[in-house]
Amino acid sequence: MNLEARGLGFSYAAGTDVFRDIDFVMRAGEVSAVSGPSGVGKSTLLMCLAGVFDCRGQVLYGDEPLPRSRSGRAAARLEHVGFVFQRGELLPDLSVIENVALPLRLQGVEVSAAVRAAAGWLDRLGLAAVADSYPGELSGGQAQRASVARALAKEPSIVLADEPTAFLDDESREPVAAALLGAADRGACVVIASHDQRLRSTAVNVLELVG
Repeated sequence: MNLEARGLGFSYAAGTDVFRDIDFVMRAGEVSAVSGPSGVGKSTLLMCLAGVFDCRGQVLYGDEPLPRSRSGRAAARLEHVGFVFQRGELLPDLSVIENVALPLRLQGVEVSAAVRAAAGWLDRLGLAAVADSYPGELSGGQAQRASVARALAKEPSIVLADEPTAFLDDESREPVAAALLGAADRGACVVIASHDQRLRSTAVNVLELVG
């Protein structure tokens, strides 16, 4: 599924544009990167593409425009998008494996199947030993890898990843990069915002944001 933006713009309440009039097509089966200095709006752009933030212009998932209503955007996000948060953003009252299984459960997948899929992703990302731990017991790098597992467990058509390797050492970075590339290989549109040059080097397209 391609991800397209037409005339995309966003401003906070004060009225200053974070970005405006952005047009692009990011294609299924490819890794695309959003680049630019810190504070230029990379995370905000990903939030707009996910439908978390309301923005000007139009976002399309394939041929379908993202709905204007908040509930409509949330439904589209659940169906199509896996989002990797920079700092994990795991739900504190759920165990790690419950966090990773949650998107599948929200899609109606039976509990045992969802947990089995979540366990497979945790093992793949080196987190099997903390599956029953809670987010407050994790390091920043573990929480980040768990966020990657949660985003990919439902095999989404679109993956939006905000600094997915920012808190990882070289050993932990490799399986995360491999998982994101693997999502593109199976046909997902993968969009990363990252300062990690090795990860950005895998991108077919780069969207440069300037202040």
